[in-house]
Amino acid sequence: MSYEAGNLDMALTAVVGDDPLLIHDLRRAFLESADRQIDMASRARDEAAWKQALWRLRGLSGSFGILPMIALAEEAEQARPGDAKMLKRLRAVLDELAAG
Repeated sequence: MSYEAGNLDMALTAVVGDDPLLIHDLRRAFLESADRQIDMASRARDEAAWKQALWRLRGLSGSFGILPMIALAEEAEQARPGDAKMLKRLRAVLDELAAG
């Protein structure tokens, strides 16, 4: 499954206009924050911590209009805390966004 990493750049351009430095900074902030939430989900030992990390990831992704990450975070909420396959899928989406 492939996601368009350009969605992040398009969302940022729509918000801040044609300011490459600001787009770069916001892009980096999104990627770092998303990475942090996925890391928190990977360390979750109970359902509450798992869902909180995914809720934050979903909210962050919603702020940037990253629909594939929103959908995957919603799907992940139904998985058991620390589900390795789900974490791998979340990381794959983030990696693809980072590569774009």
